[in-house]
Amino acid sequence: MERVSKAYADEVMSERGWLPLVPEAFRTEVLRRAMVLHLAPGEPVFHLGDPPGGVYGLVAGTVSVSLAPADATPRLILLGVPGHWTGEGCFLTRTPRKAELRAVVETTMLHLPLDAMDQMAARDPAVVNHVALMLMMTVEFLFRVIHDLQKPQADRRIASVLQRTTWIGQAPIPLTQSELGVMANASRKQVNAAIRRFAEAGWLSNTYRSITITDPGALRRFAEGEGTD
Repeated sequence: MERVSKAYADEVMSERGWLPLVPEAFRTEVLRRAMVLHLAPGEPVFHLGDPPGGVYGLVAGTVSVSLAPADATPRLILLGVPGHWTGEGCFLTRTPRKAELRAVVETTMLHLPLDAMDQMAARDPAVVNHVALMLMMTVEFLFRVIHDLQKPQADRRIASVLQRTTWIGQAPIPLTQSELGVMANASRKQVNAAIRRFAEAGWLSNTYRSITITDPGALRRFAEGEGTD
């Protein structure tokens, strides 16, 4: 992937996700203080239990987000989408990282350090409210994950995960069938059967390490129970 410039990163993040929803002066300050990070495939952004740090916004590429309760092993929950920011919990609670964030492919992110956030909040208490909005957007993502996992049919859970991943854009989804099974709480046999069924219907094509969605509308309708069992 060609290196992304700071100007391009600022443009992308100004138009997608969290930053378009906050006041212009705050948005401008975030972009002025944020730095561009380029990550190789598999490179971690932070680990579960790492010391408190700043927030990260996804400009290009894909990141995996793995979560776990205390004393449990992180499990893959979702893939980040361009415009999405995360890491706000450290600013709000001053506790260690509650998740693991890792680049899946070559990825570009913006990073706003914790000390920069503290300086901004010292001058303007409303900064806390703006960061809390980021938190609520994360919660809404997790509401969708919980909703999808409560579907009793494994093939609809799998379709739901695939439909969510189309938020990253038209690029092939960098997921193995094992990873898809973790995200959908489904066995490898169930994933294989669902992928085969969806491919035969013309909704996707797949290789060992990636899946390309060709009919996201049909996949969404099936995921929400509008298709046949």
